[in-house]
Amino acid sequence: MTTDVIALTRRMPDVWSLAAGMMAGGPETLVSGHADGAVLRLADAEGRPLASVEAPVLVHTPGEAARLLGPSGAVPGTGPLWWTEVRAATGARGGDRLAGVIASRLVARLGGAVWPRSAAVDAYGETVTDVVATAGQATEHPAVDVLTGKAAVVIQDRPVICLTAWLADAFRAAGSGERALQIVTPPGARLTLPVRTALTGIPNRWVVQDGEGGYYDGLSGSELRWQPGADGHFAATGNLAPAFVRGTPAEQADGTDRTRAAATGGARDAEDDGCRPGRQLVLSLRVRHAADRDLVLGGALEDVWQHVAGAPPAGWGTAEPAALRWSRHELTEFARERAPEPTWFVVVGHPDRPGIATLRVSRTGEGVEEDITAAFGFPYDADLPFDALPELSARLVARHGLVSSLVQQRVARTDLSIPARFETPAQPLAFVLGSAEVREIGITHARRPPLPEAPRQLGPIAAAGFHYPLGEGGWEALEDLIEYLRPDKANRPQDTHRAGGA
Repeated sequence: MTTDVIALTRRMPDVWSLAAGMMAGGPETLVSGHADGAVLRLADAEGRPLASVEAPVLVHTPGEAARLLGPSGAVPGTGPLWWTEVRAATGARGGDRLAGVIASRLVARLGGAVWPRSAAVDAYGETVTDVVATAGQATEHPAVDVLTGKAAVVIQDRPVICLTAWLADAFRAAGSGERALQIVTPPGARLTLPVRTALTGIPNRWVVQDGEGGYYDGLSGSELRWQPGADGHFAATGNLAPAFVRGTPAEQADGTDRTRAAATGGARDAEDDGCRPGRQLVLSLRVRHAADRDLVLGGALEDVWQHVAGAPPAGWGTAEPAALRWSRHELTEFARERAPEPTWFVVVGHPDRPGIATLRVSRTGEGVEEDITAAFGFPYDADLPFDALPELSARLVARHGLVSSLVQQRVARTDLSIPARFETPAQPLAFVLGSAEVREIGITHARRPPLPEAPRQLGPIAAAGFHYPLGEGGWEALEDLIEYLRPDKANRPQDTHRAGGA
């Protein structure tokens, strides 16, 4: 298993500080650069890896270390901090101590803290020469522990699995090699929303140790078994793992009863590690713009944040931690430099108002599209800003080229992390259709959906969108609505009040 150690420092790790850290392996070790210099790898005299150090990242966003590392990630002082990751190589005996010494040397020279605190080494001046690398352990990617014909397996021992630059690159490498990315974690580990999103779709999996020698999928609950051989990978058995529902009311329920029982189970799970039980408001939306050199991205997401959290986002990045202060202009320039390739971002809120989002910017035949999923955490007894949603929807339609959006709520953790437990399924609250889509199906058809509550028109008739409250209908009502709004379902001959002709 790899061991991750992080040096959190107030001063930038310079060349001499990094050199002092890499010398912790003794005079016989070799240092080489990888990933265009973004990773330094320490190897034994035969070239077998012992540890790797990632390029330091300056984190400007307040609260990111605490969000991803917990209270032990707090560093004395205020202002930005440097985040330097050190990974002990898979199977290298003594590699965990070597990683701890490298990080401790950086902190000793620059000030700060080692995470986890247990990895800090007081005798950091000593060299660690007894690390033993095992034959055949190396893979091409420093974040991948096991590589087979079908899977790239990453073993993580963090309490919160976040989409670090290393892990994001491992996802890309696995995809380009047509392999599944399977992340193995201990019991009690949790995912951030970006990792949860990246794992979408089998055969990618979150493989959780059940504490009894077995494994299960932390998202579906299915028991997993390792399929040996050259194409080794974790595959589902089709059985529900007891650990997935243990300790929740869903443990004694079946089928639809399990869904109902989980409504209190999610809150109970949040209390297990001290996190306050609460509710989450989740918005998924797509906006579309004309491809224009004056286009500034991120406006729709900023408006969502302002309406739901009362303030704009705090930071953004292409991995976690989200290291950069929120800036629509800087985000736009980054995406423009990568165009026409799509660009993926993570955006986070302020520590006192938990919020996190993923944003994907892509060029299409119709312009520039932003696909957004944003989640916000609230105390269980707090009032969610439902009344602000129609106004927000109207603004998205009028100013940001909204295509469609879906609003959901769920009982879950206020810190927005995802546990390997059965949680309350999200319940849809409202669906919004943008003005271009309304023009396509006709405004008369759009304003007469099969719902108990009438939709709210957003904007003037010539550029109207519609906000559709779903009430208690849930997913069934949403499915009926989506089917009704399909362009081929619109009754065009009788639809005389077209928005475009009003």
